[in-house]
Amino acid sequence: MIGKNIQQLRAKSGITLSELAERAGISKSYLSSIERNLKQNPSIQVMEKIAVVLKVDLKTLLKMDMNSEKKQQLEREWMDFVDELKRSGIDKQQVNEYKILIEFIKWHNEQALYEGSPHGNKGAPPAGGEAP
Repeated sequence: MIGKNIQQLRAKSGITLSELAERAGISKSYLSSIERNLKQNPSIQVMEKIAVVLKVDLKTLLKMDMNSEKKQQLEREWMDFVDELKRSGIDKQQVNEYKILIEFIKWHNEQALYEGSPHGNKGAPPAGGEAP
């Protein structure tokens, strides 16, 4: 995933692969293999050189990679959830029916948060009784 991040930042900066390689002092073929994720674990020194040329700190390159991994993990979890729904015999139509329930739960939770806030229950009748 580091390669994809480098490629995106390079494109955003308007720098060609050749320019980045030359400015960072690494071979074009090595940089290309990093960007294509053929070389997935470049040294920290190489990463620092690339970060300097792209005018980002090393954390940015690595953080982007971590965010991308988290996103992939989340996508896998959703796919696992969908697979489990299918195994349980729940189809798309039934999922749409559950949307109504989910919207109600969401509304209910928002009401509970509102009632628990300092502004909640203003003007509302006391619990179990009528308004004075």
